[in-house]
Amino acid sequence: MNENATILIVDDDSGIRTVLRLLLESVGYTVLDAAGGGEALDIISAHGDIDLIIMDIMMPGMDGVEACAQLRKSTNAPVLFLTAKTQETDKLAAYANGGDDFLGKPFSQSELIAKVKSLLRRYIVYKGKSSAVRGVEIDSAARTAIKNGYSIELTELEMSILEYLLSKRGSVVSVRELYENVWQEKFLSSSTNTVMVHILNLRKKIEDDAANPKIIRTVWGKGYQID
Repeated sequence: MNENATILIVDDDSGIRTVLRLLLESVGYTVLDAAGGGEALDIISAHGDIDLIIMDIMMPGMDGVEACAQLRKSTNAPVLFLTAKTQETDKLAAYANGGDDFLGKPFSQSELIAKVKSLLRRYIVYKGKSSAVRGVEIDSAARTAIKNGYSIELTELEMSILEYLLSKRGSVVSVRELYENVWQEKFLSSSTNTVMVHILNLRKKIEDDAANPKIIRTVWGKGYQID
């Protein structure tokens, strides 16, 4: 199923766009590309079937983080940041603005393809499920939450966090378990901040009061739980 996916590459370096296009097309993906954030937004507006966006951060004009924040108004497709900006603050800013994953330059082709397949699997394969918790309906097919009759747009990573916590409903999920199963990467000390940022963003969208959450509870010293 993933091989039918359409991927948008956003990078001001034409050489990197060419390398990525050849690599992704060689494993069966359809590839579009843009030289900057503004152009990427135009392409996303014109093509409603983009399944994954690979985005550089440092670009002239609209940078990748700003572009990601803007495109979140029209698409829930996962965003993989591919960039030389690999400081923890850069990652947190990217995640806070709707990014789903991060890969530093230079990168290995095998690691890139692994991340692409993982993000697409969550976005394309794990659809069609629906559940509700405390008046919020989780629509996995539409990648949204519905609260008080209104649709709440969720990023792909936010949906994956919800789906995993719901799959463990009634049980405490540790930060390590959540990170390793959703991000599918080895847990490091810095991973805790990454999880906290995404949980906070998710709570702001689905909770009545993000500072006093009732849906995604923090079990201090243990992790998170949905009852």
